[in-house]
Amino acid sequence: MLGGVQLFLPAVRGVDFDVRAGETLALVGESGSGKTTVGRIVARLVEPDSGSIAFEGEDWLALSGSALRRRRRDLQVVFQDPQTSLNPRLRVGDQVAEPLRVQRLALRSELGARVRELLEDVGLSAETAERFPAELSGGQRQRVAIARALATGPKLLVCDEPVSSLDVSIAAQIVNLLLDLKERAGLAYLFIAHDLAVVSRVADTLAVMYLGRIVEQGPGDAVLARPLHPYTVALLAAVPAADPQAPRPPHRLAGEPPSAVDPPGGCAFHPRCPIARPRCREETPSLVENVSGRSVACFYPGEMQ
Repeated sequence: MLGGVQLFLPAVRGVDFDVRAGETLALVGESGSGKTTVGRIVARLVEPDSGSIAFEGEDWLALSGSALRRRRRDLQVVFQDPQTSLNPRLRVGDQVAEPLRVQRLALRSELGARVRELLEDVGLSAETAERFPAELSGGQRQRVAIARALATGPKLLVCDEPVSSLDVSIAAQIVNLLLDLKERAGLAYLFIAHDLAVVSRVADTLAVMYLGRIVEQGPGDAVLARPLHPYTVALLAAVPAADPQAPRPPHRLAGEPPSAVDPPGGCAFHPRCPIARPRCREETPSLVENVSGRSVACFYPGEMQ
């Protein structure tokens, strides 16, 4: 409410994608692009005003009560900051065991052994179960969070910026762990991130979001090798180079995203786009798929290279 006028923020609009078994769909974009909201909607932590979600052919949004609780074991979340997603007052073992108790997936006599197994699966010693989160490093806490998410034997993990709060070397270890778990358990990931250097290692499919919409989507390698949307080009230009003396890409992202409450007309990216033309200010481009399986919402795709 502002000055007696109620304002509505359309955080996500017209987002459509598939996450297949055993694959990773990476969702990228600047802060405020709506990617975390998408993840929370998929996990039913936020209820959408409209739209649909199918999970293995079942209407995910129609589930409620005990049916939703039972089905939740198949879809779990790894949050950005394990320091806030873990309870500081509970020992690690109790937190990893909690999903098993809630879903009634293990007898009381089996909980200890199952917790130790889960901790070992993520590279932690069995004795970690007796420690509190504050006694662990950031990387160890994130491993605990992953172990807890794996406890129910999920088929899909929503990973919301799972390494952004970690330093580079620890983040690389966590990414390697997630890749290993994907191979061993056949997991599917919805991997939300803003770091394209990380995304390049994990993404089978890459979807780029801007101001609540997907503006480019396709096979991860193809999108990163030859981006079609000017926004994707600018995001890639912002990735730090390993060689500080190397020439910087010419297309850097300028300015701030416009207000989501009052977005610009036409293409939302046009105020920041170096190749914007009159049509971009007047019409909103649709996400159109081409013959190579790439989709882009731009009237002049591929011109900005």
